[in-house]
Amino acid sequence: MFMSLFIIFFVGISIGFLFEKVHIPKIIWYLILGVLMSSSVLGIIDDTLYSVSSYIRQIALVIILTRSGLSLDLKKLKTIGRSAILMCFVPACFEIIGITIFAPLLLGISLFEAMLLGTVIAAVSPAVVVPRMIKLQEDEFVQNKTISELIMAGSSFDDVFVIVLFYSFKNLVATSVFSITSILMIPVSVLLGILLGTIVGFLYVLIMKKIDLPIYVHVILVLGLSFGMIAVENLLKNIISISSLLGIIALAVIIRIFFNEKALLIQKTYNSLWQGFEILLFALVGATVDIKYVFSSQGAIMIGVIFIGLIFRSLGVLLCLIKTNYSIRERLYIIISYLPKATVQASIGAIALSEGLACGDIILTGAVIAILITAPLGAILMDNLKKKLLYYRL
Repeated sequence: MFMSLFIIFFVGISIGFLFEKVHIPKIIWYLILGVLMSSSVLGIIDDTLYSVSSYIRQIALVIILTRSGLSLDLKKLKTIGRSAILMCFVPACFEIIGITIFAPLLLGISLFEAMLLGTVIAAVSPAVVVPRMIKLQEDEFVQNKTISELIMAGSSFDDVFVIVLFYSFKNLVATSVFSITSILMIPVSVLLGILLGTIVGFLYVLIMKKIDLPIYVHVILVLGLSFGMIAVENLLKNIISISSLLGIIALAVIIRIFFNEKALLIQKTYNSLWQGFEILLFALVGATVDIKYVFSSQGAIMIGVIFIGLIFRSLGVLLCLIKTNYSIRERLYIIISYLPKATVQASIGAIALSEGLACGDIILTGAVIAILITAPLGAILMDNLKKKLLYYRL
């Protein structure tokens, strides 16, 4: 196992750095590295890593959601207004609807499976988008700074929204039961998750106001509380459904509201944690892929489904921007910035397969192809069209 970890971390970081130099997201290399190490290619990845991959995915998901919660500035979201709120869920909904309509026709999967595929593919990637939006904010030649704020706020909520839908639809696919009760349990799960996280968050704030602790202790405590909420969800899942993922977000948001400066420092530490888990996560997803399936006719059709989803997503973005002051060029850049997929797809793409769902291979293939196509496409377009679309025009 240690040889596998050495290859993943050392070779991953080394060549990933070169990918970044030519403006291709390093996560693309991490994914390719995993595919090369997999049993279907070189067969040099240790089986022990496969056995713990589900835990690595879950920890990565906790880190992603906590970072999202800590980065959310609700005041800024309110300042930007209606368009920012709509960007949190409308583009994702449009993409899910598009895939739900066309995937059964093109891939021969059921309606529920198509909905699940839609939720896996629909999330935008903060790993690709956020660093570029930060550079956008610092660029003195960019005319409208609210564009970066709009995209960063929207993409964070977009991920959370899609992840919650994924787990709800996964249960529908697993049970193959569509009933009013199962649908009603979705908002109940959401509300209970938010309630749990809010209670935990306020208790944490009350205690931490009386105790001065180093930032690394806060990080450990927040991680521990996040794992505790997941444990509560698993303990009560046969009695009532609670979305611990939303609880984790709620906890992070409350910390951001009451401890703004500490929240930003905790977020920086989480960002460092993510660098390690990011390599492992993408490499293991790549190692899980059946390369023959990716290059089959189904894989080719999946590319078409992904582009159909992107068209629907773009229409959703345009709808969000109605009655705003953004120019046509700025709207085009916002559409481009909402194309890349990576982080969430790597986190949840293999779950259906690991849990034995019949559509597991299709879901994972869709996640991997979406990353390989949209992450470099979005990154290259954002980098190369920024001057043409956003700079002051003399």
